[in-house]
Amino acid sequence: MLPTPPPPDPPTFAANERQMLTTFLDQQRGILLRKVGGLAPEQLVEAAVPPSMITLLGLLKHAAAVERYWFRIRFAGEDVLSPWATDDPDADWRIEPGETPEAIRDLYLDEVARSRAITAGASLDDVAANPSPDRPVTLRWILVHMIEEVARHLGHADLLRERLDGVTGD
Repeated sequence: MLPTPPPPDPPTFAANERQMLTTFLDQQRGILLRKVGGLAPEQLVEAAVPPSMITLLGLLKHAAAVERYWFRIRFAGEDVLSPWATDDPDADWRIEPGETPEAIRDLYLDEVARSRAITAGASLDDVAANPSPDRPVTLRWILVHMIEEVARHLGHADLLRERLDGVTGD
């Protein structure tokens, strides 16, 4: 059973833009960790909202993949393994044999820490080293997108968690 972290602090109302964006993202990340906390391993891999095959642990693994993609691969231009294989676009959602809740949580925490380190010295106006072919992507855009990405998946996590044990909210 993964521990349930304390609720994340909400962003301050008087923060500057950078603080506001990073704090909102960290709040969403923290809520995701709370959603997977306190459940038995078998609950974390149960697809509790058919016909969807999404599981809470798969959602956490996907969130780690998204962190890696946007911050390490796209923004920093790191040459690391992409989380999305062309032959299996759902690999980042699937829990493989031998992957434990602790390993997936640690993967997520590691990717979040790397994301924070990458963005710490960057300007919101800095353009991704590995941009889209059709448009430049700034750190500001990536942070806003990541807030949206994690928050959208928190809706999935709410439904899964409610079906598993009746718990909703953050």
